[in-house]
Amino acid sequence: MPRISRRTLLTGLGAGALAAAAGCTTRQPAPAATGGPTTGTQPASAPTPTPPPVPPVTVNAATGPVVVPGAPMRVVVLDTDVLDSSLTVGITPVGAALPSHDTSYPAYWPASRTAGIRLVGPAGAPDLPTVRALRPDLILSNQTRDGDRYEQLRDIAPTVLTQTAGAAWKADFQLHAQALGREAAGAAFAGAYQKHAGQVAQALATAKLSGRRVSLVRFVEGGGIRLFGRQSFPGTVLTDAQVGRPDAQNVDQSDFEIPPDQLARADGDLLLYATYGDPEASGANAVLASPGWQALGAVKGHRAFPVDDQLWFQGIGYTGANYVLDELQRFLGA
Repeated sequence: MPRISRRTLLTGLGAGALAAAAGCTTRQPAPAATGGPTTGTQPASAPTPTPPPVPPVTVNAATGPVVVPGAPMRVVVLDTDVLDSSLTVGITPVGAALPSHDTSYPAYWPASRTAGIRLVGPAGAPDLPTVRALRPDLILSNQTRDGDRYEQLRDIAPTVLTQTAGAAWKADFQLHAQALGREAAGAAFAGAYQKHAGQVAQALATAKLSGRRVSLVRFVEGGGIRLFGRQSFPGTVLTDAQVGRPDAQNVDQSDFEIPPDQLARADGDLLLYATYGDPEASGANAVLASPGWQALGAVKGHRAFPVDDQLWFQGIGYTGANYVLDELQRFLGA
């Protein structure tokens, strides 16, 4: 299977889904009818009918039923999964929160898609006056980040929370799409992703690469060296591509921390690693220069590669997942 550029992937996957979204939701008001008398034989202009308002929708969030606008226009997202969901279905949020050590929106989105989004503070501690000033008609987040300020948020606008962000990202996306009034687009993207995952799995099988065990390592400022299991966003994407995992990571966990003297658990046929925060403060620089890291088979075999943290570990959604699949195929050489 030929590898897909990010621009081509975004365009190809987005066209059908966004067309579906356009068919189910009217985003722009109809132009106003021109008034004034008519003269001579000029026919009178019929007034352009105003489309009826989209009725509110009730969604079943982690906090219970929430009534949301049928066609929200001003959306604030407070974590990276809902940022991906909103942009994926064609809605650019008016405001967004980012993890505290991130200084820019994810680079896997074109700058033209994120340029107008107002930063409302760090995820888990958004600035509520800034959120209120944006006059949102919908707020999206999860209980892990914002469960303790749910009442304050819903006082600003209807607020839809999932339980957390991570392994359940596909089900969470369906809730996001429903709350955003873009269920048709959501279904289209889900189908396109499953097809893409199947194509990658087939390409790996054809190249006899399915048995390769892929290790996922993240250096986290304030969180040490973390290995990622099957119950994580990147872990589920690897499962969808039918890719194997090292024994230490072939577990029903999201992630877990290891001390530097257990680096052998990070080895694999392919090792992909990312850094969240400052490379010095996260310990990444020290570990990458250490004898233990240099002794890993993947490192000695030149099969250890850095990846974009905002994509692989924070790009929790269908657009992020499609890019992860494409990069995985490239790293494995299929």
